[in-house]
Amino acid sequence: MEDGTAERIRPRDRILETARDMFHKHGIKGVGVDAITEAAGTNKMTLYRHFESKDDLVIECLRATACSANAMWQKFEAEHPGDKLAQLHAWVRMAADCLMMDGRGCDMANAAIELSETDHPARRVIKELKQAQRDRLVGLCRDAGIGQPELLADTLSLLLEGARVSLQSVGAEGPSAQFVRMAEGLISSFRAR
Repeated sequence: MEDGTAERIRPRDRILETARDMFHKHGIKGVGVDAITEAAGTNKMTLYRHFESKDDLVIECLRATACSANAMWQKFEAEHPGDKLAQLHAWVRMAADCLMMDGRGCDMANAAIELSETDHPARRVIKELKQAQRDRLVGLCRDAGIGQPELLADTLSLLLEGARVSLQSVGAEGPSAQFVRMAEGLISSFRAR
């Protein structure tokens, strides 16, 4: 934000954008509010004026991630109006693109692992947002005429989560490189039932 755009973005949005980026790159526990405010070109007083606590900031970051995911679903619908099977194939391609984008994985899954305290306020939000994504994928599978839509959605989700872990542990040449082929094979298999 060295080109003066930091001055044009509202402080709350600047803090949120900076925190999302830093949490994604370094983990939630690896980043303190001092580092966030410095990178956002603001101060702690401004951060706490907009967010009651770091936990509140984490929750807002996760909600912003969910909004980005919702935009992807809307893109599928716009690009393939009325064609739910094409939207499902678009989901597979998008998932593969996200997989290879930076290798850091899903912000929500990473947060769930990092925030291991069962009573952490973000855990409820993570569960709600992950459930909403699952429900959306189940609905898409159902609307695409797939038998056992819940099973296919769960299988695709677990395949994606496993591909993310594989990418982080063995690199892009490992099993994650086969994600699209495996996902498309699953869809074909469920359609043939």
